[in-house]
Amino acid sequence: MVEQDRDRALLIVDSLREAGDYDIHVIGEQTGLARRISERDPDIVLIDIANPSRDTLEELTLASSPLDRPVAMFVDRSEAGLTKAAIEAGVSAYVVDGLRAERLKPVIDAAVTRFHVFRQMRTELAATRRALEERKVIDRAKGLLMKARGIDEGEAYALLRRTAMDQGRRVADVAEALVTAAGLLS
Repeated sequence: MVEQDRDRALLIVDSLREAGDYDIHVIGEQTGLARRISERDPDIVLIDIANPSRDTLEELTLASSPLDRPVAMFVDRSEAGLTKAAIEAGVSAYVVDGLRAERLKPVIDAAVTRFHVFRQMRTELAATRRALEERKVIDRAKGLLMKARGIDEGEAYALLRRTAMDQGRRVADVAEALVTAAGLLS
């Protein structure tokens, strides 16, 4: 948890202990925040800040590695656009009107759930992009084989697949090698 005010930090720690069995570490100084968070490798980062500026928000968000773990940020008040900026930066929960003990557990649960949903979406998107790029390379390789050997698309794909099996490689890898070699030869 990132909290500069000692009394407020103690209040939050007490609230967290009431809400569940958590191993809590309070970071009171923003200097070296990224390193400290990295060393602790927490399951979730809670940030409590009275009135964030855009620069403070960006600094805290980058330091807390929101793509690696859920980040819940509690602010007393927020300027227009900061909520959007926080969410776009990867903050899992951005709660305006401060941190209250009774809503701490639901906010943590929501932040963790939202983080996992978005991580799954990022993983699926990356896999889809990879598959699309592989498909494009395979299509280019088939085109090269069709032109060079005077064969149709089905025969070109069968040749790629047979070569991949013979070499113990993926079709996309064989296609990439063929496209690269053709590029060097032309």
